Amino acid sequence: MGLARGLGPAYVFDPGNRGKRRTSVTFRFEGEIVIEAHRDTSASASDVWSVLANGWLYPSWVVGASRMRAVSADWPAVGSRLHHSVGAWPALIDDSTEVLFAEENRELRLLAQVYPAKAVVCLRLEPRESGCHLAMSEGAASAPLKWVPQTAQDLAVLPRNLECLRRLSFLAEHKTKP
Repeated sequence: MGLARGLGPAYVFDPGNRGKRRTSVTFRFEGEIVIEAHRDTSASASDVWSVLANGWLYPSWVVGASRMRAVSADWPAVGSRLHHSVGAWPALIDDSTEVLFAEENRELRLLAQVYPAKAVVCLRLEPRESGCHLAMSEGAASAPLKWVPQTAQDLAVLPRNLECLRRLSFLAEHKTKP
């Protein structure tokens, strides 16, 4: 049992080692459970950041995002926005995502908006000798999702966040073979 970023005991569930692309889930306890998606990638933190910093790639790695409409020229600076659509055509909803915090090659915190709800999404990059460790968490920032207990929110978005990290690492790795 180890500590997860100083928040208390961490229990890691690893659904299977897939070479360098290990995916795991960390359950952190401090008042309530926070479930975070994790993935190791052979790409460097700067390679991953390059994908994050290219707002036009957002629908390529974010599950549910289907198209980009506009990207702030200063993306990913704090306050900059992505204007995107979610859903499957023709049932698309136009919305936006705003940067709340950015530390190059380390962390990107976003306020994702899909009417009628908002969520704070945190992506952390931890450079490693053989690549980078990615962590992603998400929590409601407004009603109606704010009325749902955090643990239930986490369990609902966990599969989506694991897939987001898988797609993000594939883009950053630039593999030529599956």
